[in-house]
Amino acid sequence: MSDVRSEILNTGITELKSAQILIDAPAAKIFEIIASPALHPAIDGSNSVKSVNWGPERLSLGAKFGMRMKLGIKYKITNTVVEFKENELIGWRHLGRWIWRYELKALSPNQTLVTESFDGRPSPIQWWLKARNAYPFTERAVAKTLVRLKRYAESGV
Repeated sequence: MSDVRSEILNTGITELKSAQILIDAPAAKIFEIIASPALHPAIDGSNSVKSVNWGPERLSLGAKFGMRMKLGIKYKITNTVVEFKENELIGWRHLGRWIWRYELKALSPNQTLVTESFDGRPSPIQWWLKARNAYPFTERAVAKTLVRLKRYAESGV
């Protein structure tokens, strides 16, 4: 599985970076991984998510959870789930207002198309995202996250 790659999607929107991958696992299994904050460090392709700081074991609409992060410097961030449809959609944001979104489409009982997006459009600090080169960075990060998610979901863990 070392040559596995996700497909970076051309959204046509500078502030929306997305990638997708086909995972040989049921949507419910994949959703459980994404909805478990404790597993985020295992699937994070940016290598910035270090550990869950606090929050529920499983996410739901309106749930808040804190993460320990490191992107140059160590910091803590609080996220809020703002989009949620069981086994199909989950998205969260923090004070920067950009959204990390996962969309799952079951193609068969054991095969799911997963799209991850970084949606910077809601953020009032576009200047900061652009100054930090956030859009090119997150485009690569979501693609890598999906590969890690696929490996985790298909590993039988």
